[in-house]
Amino acid sequence: MAMKYHPDKNPGDKSAEDHFKEAARAYEVLSDPEKRSRYDRFGEAGVNGHAGQGFADVDDIFSAFGDIFGDFFGGGGQRTRQGHRPRRGADLRYVLEIELIDVVNGVEKPIEFKGEQSCEHCSGSGAEPGTEPETCPSCEGAGQVIRRQGFFQMSTPCPQCHGQGKIIRVPCKDCHGKGRTLIKRKLNVAIPAGVDNGNQLRLAGEGEEGFLGGPTGDLYVEVQIKSHKNFERHGTDLLSSLEVSYLQALLGADVEVPTLEGKETLAVSAGTNSGDLTRLKSKGLPSLKSSHRGDILYQVEVKIPKKLKKEEEKLLREIADLRGEAVRKAKKGFF
Repeated sequence: MAMKYHPDKNPGDKSAEDHFKEAARAYEVLSDPEKRSRYDRFGEAGVNGHAGQGFADVDDIFSAFGDIFGDFFGGGGQRTRQGHRPRRGADLRYVLEIELIDVVNGVEKPIEFKGEQSCEHCSGSGAEPGTEPETCPSCEGAGQVIRRQGFFQMSTPCPQCHGQGKIIRVPCKDCHGKGRTLIKRKLNVAIPAGVDNGNQLRLAGEGEEGFLGGPTGDLYVEVQIKSHKNFERHGTDLLSSLEVSYLQALLGADVEVPTLEGKETLAVSAGTNSGDLTRLKSKGLPSLKSSHRGDILYQVEVKIPKKLKKEEEKLLREIADLRGEAVRKAKKGFF
């Protein structure tokens, strides 16, 4: 509305000037929590005498409202000077690879990463010890310069001090005037049992140091689990392959199978076919959210021999006769 009813765009239009004043008054009420609260409770009566009544002309609006219109067009005054107030340090992210076995019991891993902190040599001032930063002569320490266009004022970062409000004549030899240095840090990170790929651990206050006394950022450690040669993860369950002989598949057997924690005995049921799954309970992975532990599922592959001993072939042919199944006549080989 301020743009639409700006007097420069509506010369001599008293109605446009009145609308322009109304827009300024509305902005002043809405941008002040106390005045807005009074308006919400009492309407116009709550803000009469407090919200810019009786403007003599448009210039009076600017003198009454200060940097309101600077806020409309790029920000103005101290409220937008980022370099002059405490700010939170940046969050950091670290990708940590662990083994699948580490998911079972959890693990503590050392990590090494880099982050910014205030320069120790200059105590964060950016100036070489024995010297001090000087107030910028262009913006007089405001960090911004204000340009006036018609009845509007526009604020932009000061080109001489780059919005900092100060100029460093003798930069610190360690941080080169930046006031911050990149340092290497080491931490031990405790990874809980049951983590999954992509899980993030938040280490509060282990990120980059804040600016001007602002709070430190956080460190987020993202867990990546290395692939395993024997097991494929499916939630808390593990999938593996298991090769058994045709006799073990036909008659059933107790076979030794690998797990993440050593060897275990698995019962293979009689009549098992290739592709069947057999389960070893509670030897999979723990859950991050409960006491549940998954299983290991072994997908059976029945190994058929390509050659048989004569006695084996003879016995199998006798079995085929007993079952009344037609098989090929005996040759040099079984197949």
